[in-house]
Amino acid sequence: PLMALVGFTIALVILIKDYKKVEFKSALRIIISSLIGIPVGLIFLKGVDENTIMLILGILILIFSLNYLIKPTLLHLRSDKFAWIFGFTAGILGAAYNTNGPPVIIFGTLRRWNPKNFRATLQGYFLPTGIMLITGHLIAGNITKTVITDYLFALPLILIAIWTGNVLNKKIPAGKFNIYIYSILLIISILLIIRSI
Repeated sequence: PLMALVGFTIALVILIKDYKKVEFKSALRIIISSLIGIPVGLIFLKGVDENTIMLILGILILIFSLNYLIKPTLLHLRSDKFAWIFGFTAGILGAAYNTNGPPVIIFGTLRRWNPKNFRATLQGYFLPTGIMLITGHLIAGNITKTVITDYLFALPLILIAIWTGNVLNKKIPAGKFNIYIYSILLIISILLIIRSI
């Protein structure tokens, strides 16, 4: 629940400035399918072993990341017709484990979103799904006084992190963008596998 609040805040602040850069057609398909996956994820939160799911997710992200870093031209989605698979998966993972980012990031890179639009489109996805996630957590009783207190305590650091990310985003060369994205995903996959084990 805390990470759902953090993610919503990041998306809102970034979109206030960059909403015109959102690839709305792609984002809409992912959002709709994610909203269908969120209730499934809330059920997962209550009844499925988190370590098993994190291990599977870590291995899948590892495979995608290594594939791109070794053969970057091998995989490419030429249309949005598979968006629902990535969106539905993101909805489940977001509701259950606050890890809805990797499927959407992978989809965006496979669709070859323009680096200038990539960040804004991700936030265009995270804002409405964040609202749905927060609503789901409220209904499930997961947003407690402790969660709200921790969120308010973290808010200044969140705003500093957004500003820092904005500065770094402007310094990334367009030709290196996907390499950076998949390198970060590789690190995330390794951390997920270690954590699950």
